[in-house]
Amino acid sequence: MIPFIDSITDEKALQNAINRFREKGILLPTFAQMRNPELIPEKVKHKLKTIGLWEINPLNLFRITWKNEPKEKGGLFGNPNYIELPKQLTGVDARIVLLLGKWFPTGAHKVGAAYGCLAPQIISGGFDPTFHKAVWPSTGNYCRGGAFDSKIMGTESVAILPSEMSKERFEWLRDVIGSEVIATPGCESNVKEIYDKCWEIRRNRPDCIIFNQFEEFGNAAWHYNTTGRAIEDVFNLIKTSKSKLAAYVSATGSAGTIAAGDYLRTIAPHIKVVASEALQCPTLLMNGFGSHRIEGIGDKHVPWIHNVKNTDVVTAIDDEDCMRVFRLFNEEKGLKYLNSIGLDPELINNLHLLGISGISNILSAIKTAKYYELTSDDMIFSIATDSAGMYVSRLDELNAEKGEYSEIQSAKDMEKCLFGTSVVYLKELGYNDRKAIHNLKYFTWVEQQGKDISDLNQLWYDREIWEKIFSQVVKWDEMIEEFNERTGLKE
Repeated sequence: MIPFIDSITDEKALQNAINRFREKGILLPTFAQMRNPELIPEKVKHKLKTIGLWEINPLNLFRITWKNEPKEKGGLFGNPNYIELPKQLTGVDARIVLLLGKWFPTGAHKVGAAYGCLAPQIISGGFDPTFHKAVWPSTGNYCRGGAFDSKIMGTESVAILPSEMSKERFEWLRDVIGSEVIATPGCESNVKEIYDKCWEIRRNRPDCIIFNQFEEFGNAAWHYNTTGRAIEDVFNLIKTSKSKLAAYVSATGSAGTIAAGDYLRTIAPHIKVVASEALQCPTLLMNGFGSHRIEGIGDKHVPWIHNVKNTDVVTAIDDEDCMRVFRLFNEEKGLKYLNSIGLDPELINNLHLLGISGISNILSAIKTAKYYELTSDDMIFSIATDSAGMYVSRLDELNAEKGEYSEIQSAKDMEKCLFGTSVVYLKELGYNDRKAIHNLKYFTWVEQQGKDISDLNQLWYDREIWEKIFSQVVKWDEMIEEFNERTGLKE
């Protein structure tokens, strides 16, 4: 049966954690507080006024929310951070809106997904911060978020990520966090190599506990309860009397973020949940394989935590289009061109808030709008996991490879990559299509990773299992409150 975290498993480890947190002054936020920061104690808010967003300070655990004030230091809370893209940029009538991960600690929302994995183990005695190291296997931002959470929660971390990821990631992990860093062979789509390293660690390092985002249900539960509700908040904030929550687009990646679609289905039953992946590695679309440059969406397998029954559409995006739009949104000549066609200057100044995977999500949203012939009354939501600041070195590499960017190239890229997005490489999934994708989990998770086939079947046939998985946070909040009481740090 699928395991749940709902009781204390090791009282000694739990007491060690309580002692460590008391010593270091670490107070854990509840999932309710991450959804609604108004619930955060006033004394915490007062102290946050002097703390930087990325500062290694335990109070920044309370900034694991979509609702941070968009400030580098001293910000408090407000509405979720988002950006809406006009037809002038997308070429479609549908309103396309992205939540912005830039204003999380570490500059990416994965810090929340990692919290959803680590915190439940700490409050249940499954992880002893005085003995264990937290291992974060990732294709990028998740290991950064996990290493950050580990640091401010009083424990050590091990980050595993492909060697071809951007140098900014490696430098920050080593120089700022002081994490142990393991670079595995390959690029974004080389997830199997990461899993192999995890097995090596399991065999040889008993002090390590692995938080594999692709199989940790805390990842999906955090997004269901936090990202899904943040999207609902923005929808209610900007909708008109005719607005319809038509679609939610998410890169598959670890399948954590796409779990927000499960929540949105509860408030908009007819919503289309769209899984986006790279055309160079179309695993869900056509059982494909390969390597690609859309950092943040590892592939060549179906994550254990992906509720495939709730996925309506699969799209595949050419990574070349992503890189061209990335230049358009960040090069001086590209911004000058966008200004010349009358795009709102404020929007132009905010395009740097969209990282490469966010751009891929935009292209999938455009594809979805065209396929379903959506109108201006339809709203498509998606996620900009991180910002262009994570990929400055990629711009340097593109300039070295392709030469200086020009306004002529800007016009070409906008026409081809944005306005020219077509419905090719889009598949609407029927019941058997979904089941076929779910069945692919067998080869990774049962044959390679040792999962039980009965659990695989439960994830498909048990009609209540996903609701139970996502609702665990109610119990976790009770356990967090009790944990904070025992540290003596709660008001």
